[in-house]
Amino acid sequence: MPISCKFQALMSYLVRRREATQSVCLQITNLTRRSVLATCLEVADQGETRMKGLLGRDHLSPGEGLWILPCEAVHTFWMKFPIDLVYLNRRNQIRKLRSNVPPWRLSACFSAHSVLELAAGTIRGTQTQLGDTLEFMSVPLGVARSEGLPPSN
Repeated sequence: MPISCKFQALMSYLVRRREATQSVCLQITNLTRRSVLATCLEVADQGETRMKGLLGRDHLSPGEGLWILPCEAVHTFWMKFPIDLVYLNRRNQIRKLRSNVPPWRLSACFSAHSVLELAAGTIRGTQTQLGDTLEFMSVPLGVARSEGLPPSN
């Protein structure tokens, strides 16, 4: 296959993958407490999205969030608002919680595999605790919007 065809096939694949991820939200349910932590979670699993995180946003609405993976530590440098942090192991069990983390802070959990960045107050509002198990479920963006769930940016 000529190089130009390979390049076109690769570009087509990348466009399809990006469109697929933009048309789905993740809903996070705390199975232990039977509560919903987020209704429209974005995923940061690529270099660029992991590095950017929530930088450049003015706020994070209730129900919104970012799942960074893999990730053991985050910072809130240059952020404009506080966030809740939920560190998870590979089995989606909570290893560490940090509530209402203000801008210009560092946080880490070296036994974590990923971290959720959620709207401040989410941990308290859902009574989420250390050791709880979370479940991630795909929700089509059209369904999320029709049910009044916040859109992802």
